[in-house]
Amino acid sequence: MMSTYFQHRCAPRRELSRAMLLAFAILFLSLLSPLSAQAQVRFGYLSHRTICQEMPGYAQGQQELQQMKEVYEKEAKRSEEEFQRKFADFLQGQKDFPINILRKRQAELQELMDRGIKFRKEAEKLLADADRKLLESLHAKLNEAIVAVGTESGYAFILNTDDNACPFINPILGDDVSNLVRQKLGIPVPAAPEPLNPAESLPQEQVAE
Repeated sequence: MMSTYFQHRCAPRRELSRAMLLAFAILFLSLLSPLSAQAQVRFGYLSHRTICQEMPGYAQGQQELQQMKEVYEKEAKRSEEEFQRKFADFLQGQKDFPINILRKRQAELQELMDRGIKFRKEAEKLLADADRKLLESLHAKLNEAIVAVGTESGYAFILNTDDNACPFINPILGDDVSNLVRQKLGIPVPAAPEPLNPAESLPQEQVAE
């Protein structure tokens, strides 16, 4: 159960419908304008999740969360082994126990089980809180970089393309601002792919001709 909180969800939850309606309204108004294409509204787009996972603090935060998880799992396992050991002793000797000892052992087992369940719930909450705080900090820095890029580049808005929120983006109106945001955050920009040699894309028979 604790692993549920450790899975990384790097993109923040938000109402996409309102943002999409705003984006389409601006684009619609720009298309109605009698001015040239140069006067049309321009916007940027990027994957919030992708950039977030590339941020320097993300990997370190994930490592710390994993270490916390391992510590909690080790303690939970120790408690479960103690319960199993005492439960086995109880089963072996319950026929010979006087009624007062039998009730005492039953109460001890119940207390051990309750403590184990309580510990797991507390550990899950602590992991969830740590994960939330990590993501909140990263999201705040990422959003600051996005605002800076949008302001400096004169974009009307910058879309988050996570979860297929925007299946189609017209390249004439929209720009991929991923590398601009990476530069703001000090993230190394991936090298551009080398152009493909036209001869390399042809079948060997055609190249020979």
